[in-house]
Amino acid sequence: MPTLSDVKVYDALVVGMGPAGATAAYQLSKAGLSVLGLDKATHPRYKVCGGGLSARIDRILEEDYKSVVEHTVYGIQFSYRGADPFCLDSSSPIAYMVMRDRFDHFLLEKAKRAGSEVHESEPVTSCRQLPDGIEVITDRGRYLAKVLIGADGANSLVAQQLFPGRRSRRMATLESEIPIGAAPHYPGAGRALIDIGATPAGYAWIFPKQERLSVGVGDLRGGLASPKKIFDQFVRDEKGLAPWKVPQPVGHPLPVFSEHNVAKDDRESVGLVSGQALLVGDAAHLIDPLFGEGIYYAVRSGQLAAESILSQAHDRRRSLADYEEAVRREIYEEFRVAARMASIVYSYPRLCHRLLSRYQNIVELYYDVLRGRETYQTFYVRAKGMAKASAKELLLEALSLR
Repeated sequence: MPTLSDVKVYDALVVGMGPAGATAAYQLSKAGLSVLGLDKATHPRYKVCGGGLSARIDRILEEDYKSVVEHTVYGIQFSYRGADPFCLDSSSPIAYMVMRDRFDHFLLEKAKRAGSEVHESEPVTSCRQLPDGIEVITDRGRYLAKVLIGADGANSLVAQQLFPGRRSRRMATLESEIPIGAAPHYPGAGRALIDIGATPAGYAWIFPKQERLSVGVGDLRGGLASPKKIFDQFVRDEKGLAPWKVPQPVGHPLPVFSEHNVAKDDRESVGLVSGQALLVGDAAHLIDPLFGEGIYYAVRSGQLAAESILSQAHDRRRSLADYEEAVRREIYEEFRVAARMASIVYSYPRLCHRLLSRYQNIVELYYDVLRGRETYQTFYVRAKGMAKASAKELLLEALSLR
């Protein structure tokens, strides 16, 4: 069996140079490790994506990423099936909007400047564990590495080949981007739109960019039976979109977090570490189950993976399992609460929408989750306290709407 002796061996090989992979490569190269990044595309590459970064990204990224921010969001217009809009704005940012071609390219260039070797337009065809590392094959050659990071998205080849039996849960989304030029943004400057009644168990959105709007629909609990029909209905209902022609939407899978993937009595079901391979970002299914946020968790998982690899490089007694434990502690515990909230919101979307204006303090508290000032766990406890005095009234409303 081949080994890593007598061949150039990279300290780390990253498959996929999106936000998760590029972040991990940057961190590892900056620390002095030899890193090879492989990407099937050529950057900058256009990708239809909501491109929303919750403002807590400020806590984990260096300030220079602001150079590619297209629009800063201070508030949200909530609606229910295109009607009854409710807006709540704040004085400080809750999110930043980016175009994925610019944002991903920015992160990739940072990784290069830090010392990462990057091969673009070179898709991986196979990978396998060796006794002392990982072998990766492309149509251009064979590469060896001590550690492999799978950052190759929802349909990860790394996950398929090195994590057999790993369960997958992908939700359908449809999205389009409308060029609007210098026209005023809809629903307004500094605002995003979320319609929690537009889909059976998810939401529709309009996210502002510099000269375009990202418009989409997604289901976070089951699957859209007729996604194109639902998308078209949402576009028709949103009269503010009438001035523009909406291009045909593009579909892509959303690997949403699922509780069964992290059952405490079945560690194999987690599947973020296998031998000397790790999964990050979408490949690891690190998508928020409440509103489908993924970019923040992609970046953070890339950082956590790099920290674990560096720890092992400095102390061979350490294990890459530290990465899985860090994800459990920092991300999965949050996702469990977010999943509980999603169950409430998407089971009773009309009621939840009606309550927004009544409980603006709870919405403002959720904005602090987006800013990183609160966690889902602290939010859930505090929000229940805020609503406790009206529990009886809320129950009566829920029963009347069934």
